[in-house]
Amino acid sequence: MKIETTDFPDLVIIDPGIFIDDRGYFFESYNLNTFKQNNIDNIFIQDNQAKSIYGVIRGLHYQLAPYAQTKLIRVIKGKIYDVAVDIRENSPTFGKWFGIELSEDNHKQLFVPKGFAHGYSVLSQEAIILYKCDDFYNKESERGIIYNDPYLDIDWKVETEKSIISAKDKVLPELKNADMNFYLNQL
Repeated sequence: MKIETTDFPDLVIIDPGIFIDDRGYFFESYNLNTFKQNNIDNIFIQDNQAKSIYGVIRGLHYQLAPYAQTKLIRVIKGKIYDVAVDIRENSPTFGKWFGIELSEDNHKQLFVPKGFAHGYSVLSQEAIILYKCDDFYNKESERGIIYNDPYLDIDWKVETEKSIISAKDKVLPELKNADMNFYLNQL
């Protein structure tokens, strides 16, 4: 398992070692000891799974502290464009976004720490996404940023006329009006 840093503090890419033979493949998708050796001390307590069709854009979602969640995102089937937006007010990358293609073929995972808004778009006919969380869902602390915020200008890699957005995600505020209570090294 290889942990790749990004230009965003604490946001990392997990690239597992894949063992392939004529029977198929095997890889370790999560190992607490390996994570701890790389200064990732989160204990995941909830797994979520989602299935979506091509063009779906979900997000950008987060929960306010003290119910903020770190997420470990991976794709079981298909391909997505995964996006994390840094909303930690004193971070050097505040208001910037990071995007990566995650797929059943590349097996990469994105470790999204607390203080980031998260979303993804589906690039394959369908996709099944699995993500681990280090805190439970808390409806009262749920917040979001609208997917098409002009300040963020995220390229979701999906044609606008083919995008599918939930009614809830269509009415989220822009970053400048979003509720946030995150600071780098606070959580």
